[in-house]
Amino acid sequence: MAELSPRLPPLDDPAYRADGLGELADALLYLRAPSDLPDDDTDDVGLVPPRAEDDQRDVTKLLRGWLVRLFDRADPVEQDRPVLVEDGLEELVLRLEVVVEQSVRDPGLLRDVADAARVEALVREDADGRVEDLAPLLLHRCRPPRQSLGRVVVGSRTVQPLSGLLVVDFTRYLPGAFASTELLRLGARVVSVEQPGGDPMRATAPAWHAALSAGKESVVVDLKADARLARGLLERSDVVLESFRPGVAARLGIGPADVPQSTVYCSITGFGVGGRHGRRAGHDLNYLGWAGVLADTAPAWPPVQIADLAAGGQGAVIQVLAGLLTREKTGRGGHAVVSMTHGSHRFAAHRLGGEPVPRLLTGGLACYRIYPTGDGRQLTVAALEPVFFRRLCELLERADLVERQFDLDQEALAAELASILASRPLAEWLALFEQEDVCVGPVATLAEAAEDLRTPAPGRAPALGEHTGAWSRELGILS
Repeated sequence: MAELSPRLPPLDDPAYRADGLGELADALLYLRAPSDLPDDDTDDVGLVPPRAEDDQRDVTKLLRGWLVRLFDRADPVEQDRPVLVEDGLEELVLRLEVVVEQSVRDPGLLRDVADAARVEALVREDADGRVEDLAPLLLHRCRPPRQSLGRVVVGSRTVQPLSGLLVVDFTRYLPGAFASTELLRLGARVVSVEQPGGDPMRATAPAWHAALSAGKESVVVDLKADARLARGLLERSDVVLESFRPGVAARLGIGPADVPQSTVYCSITGFGVGGRHGRRAGHDLNYLGWAGVLADTAPAWPPVQIADLAAGGQGAVIQVLAGLLTREKTGRGGHAVVSMTHGSHRFAAHRLGGEPVPRLLTGGLACYRIYPTGDGRQLTVAALEPVFFRRLCELLERADLVERQFDLDQEALAAELASILASRPLAEWLALFEQEDVCVGPVATLAEAAEDLRTPAPGRAPALGEHTGAWSRELGILS
């Protein structure tokens, strides 16, 4: 405090703030954080940019309030009780905003982190739904950090929603891998049970497999020859995922009847259980075709695997989370069956009663299409509401098109728009529309989107069977 007190009075002097606040912030951080964070764990804390509204807050008042909370605790017995956790507050300490993302229970870092070894900067979204940047913030014992204004997001995997739950994943290919990745993201521990030779996706799409296996554990089990390890995992499981054809898991001794009553068991299937398609083989494109989803756009195929990832993967996550909530009430898990075909059909079934315009959102309207630009790129135009279309036409200097938005002859209007939008490169159009409410955007490449959204690089994927020995020893199973 002696180090800080000479610097506090000048805070009311605007001329001082620009040069003095950063130095004071560094001192505050040094007093409160570095000595509590082991050097080994400094890379697990990160910076993200502040929201625009934070710039408007009175820094002097925030500083004084922060110092009061830091140095004027009423009850010394409560020194170790987290301050930010209970109220979910966000604090701005001059150059640094501390955000407690989840409840953390010990004062290991900034007096709010339970286990410094497990502290990390968590990916989060800002008020506009954009993923905020995570750049490294180094906290050293003897060197206070000097950083530009930023936000430290502090979290702990030990208190994520599914922390402490074990997911045993018997699935192959995209649907189950995506589902268990989402459960992992929510804090669950995931063990992938692979056949000898591994999930076929290891060979057919190695990069996909690596991205969807990062952070998981891999054990190899020959279910037909010796399923003891698999059954031992089932006894420990909170959630089981499988994607065999109906009846196969039960014959292998890993079916819904082979798990504890408290386990949530989820079967990801192509067509459900029973019915005339129940045992039919298929992949994503087949399921979408049977579901009626492709009718408007065939023979073009969708750019992502909607049946696999949305109907199958996310559908399974929804069922698992519902099952875990049921278990909280009843103590029992249950068996959920996900049909990728039925799930995909639900995405389009609201259209069965008819549409105001044929193919309303699949090419029927000129104001809701994709148009080429002058440099061979493409622009998405989704100006459905009249107010957006009117402003778009004004910016295109074609106000005469406004009244034609819902004309019967949509192809003539589309031709007019196509001619205009082909006259300039994509970058010029994006610059023109940047500050306008017109519902127009680029067709970004996957790499461009990853850079713009700051998609984090995947972690390390496990080697095939990397955890087989450890789990065998844990469960007392001798080879």
